[in-house]
Amino acid sequence: MLEETRQSIYRKQVKIASLLLYQNILEQEVWKSYVKLLHSLANFALDGHENSSRHLSYLFAYGKWFRAIAATGYNWRDYVILQILTSDNPFSRQSQTIPFDRLSIALVAAAKHDLKILEELSLWGGDKLVDWIEALGDRLVTWQLAESNMSKLPEIKRSLILKFQTADDWTQLLPELANYYQQSGTGIFTDYDAFRWRKGHLQGIPHPDLVQLSDLIGYETQRQTLYKNTEAFLSGYPALHVLLYGSRGTGKSSMVKSLMYAYRDRGLRIIEVTKNDLKDLPIIADIVRQSPQKFIIFVDDLSFEEESEDYKALKVMLEGNLSSQPSNLLVYATSNRRHLLREYFSDRPSLRDLSNSKEVNPWDTMQEKLSLSDRFGLTLTFLQADQEIYLKIVHHLAKRAGINLMNEDLDFRALQWATRHNGQSGRTAQQFVDFLQADLQIKN
Repeated sequence: MLEETRQSIYRKQVKIASLLLYQNILEQEVWKSYVKLLHSLANFALDGHENSSRHLSYLFAYGKWFRAIAATGYNWRDYVILQILTSDNPFSRQSQTIPFDRLSIALVAAAKHDLKILEELSLWGGDKLVDWIEALGDRLVTWQLAESNMSKLPEIKRSLILKFQTADDWTQLLPELANYYQQSGTGIFTDYDAFRWRKGHLQGIPHPDLVQLSDLIGYETQRQTLYKNTEAFLSGYPALHVLLYGSRGTGKSSMVKSLMYAYRDRGLRIIEVTKNDLKDLPIIADIVRQSPQKFIIFVDDLSFEEESEDYKALKVMLEGNLSSQPSNLLVYATSNRRHLLREYFSDRPSLRDLSNSKEVNPWDTMQEKLSLSDRFGLTLTFLQADQEIYLKIVHHLAKRAGINLMNEDLDFRALQWATRHNGQSGRTAQQFVDFLQADLQIKN
């Protein structure tokens, strides 16, 4: 019995080692734990009864795998399917840009080879692993999550997972898998709607701030223009880089964030980049160039103290250079300043300065400093909210928060708050309503 178990485990190890395209999934912690568990089981089956340390080794390995797969919220089979859908490999990358019937025969054959292996391995988790362990003489609590949590997954992903769950032969789903890659991309872009660029890498944002369109009060013209530009972008028509400029607290950032909620099902992804990381824009452009999704680079509170590498990188992104700009990438930036590069009075040459200056064309230098904002194809201006708009926002937020006060009382409190704090703006309205909601609950 031990020899039969050892041979069965060894065959699984050989199959894992023979993966051609999908070997990168083995880099995940769950797969690492699974491979290590198989290795420990094989060693114990070989001579474990003579070595108590190997007995402890496979028990520890099983516990580590158990914790890893339990933390995902998926059963083993569904986890394997999800890894296939997100794997970034030559087949998934080429499927994004080349129709399935035009992919190389060798590449398709390699994908079928791997799907056969992964289908078999997907059946060897949970109960099957416990059966192996019990065959070696130990009794463990069996665990197999009956239903995985699929509610937060996009419909296109849920639908394909269901087909994999019920299929008798995963290789028959290869055309649909290629079509999925073409529509949804691969890797991190299939798992998240929003990202941030940190230390040279894209990081998914698990819980993005999803602002709904109904939460945006006022500035209808700016909102319609921004949405129209984004609609054109998603539809494959020419679209413009956008600068949202104006007073603080007027909802510029919230308006950009609302795009993520409105268009995430149409493949829109937002990448948050700080102004200190703008020098990496060419790297980001190369990363997203081949992806089927559309990307907006979101730069909040943009301004520059002086010309820098970040400033120059943004100019290149907005204007282009010898490398063509990705057609699936735009820059949306917010700023409280119309002129993004700080300008001093000393920068403006007087007649005396012109005669004493070593620079032949100082006015050209000044115009260069003022021209960065002009490189955005579309500039949306947000003026300070007047009292009517401010109170309208307050009433909307108060209703959403379940605050039940007479209109006169609410208006009086809101205007007092604006006078004592940061003036009339959407941000002030949100701060007022948050404070009022807590204050009323404490008093009750």
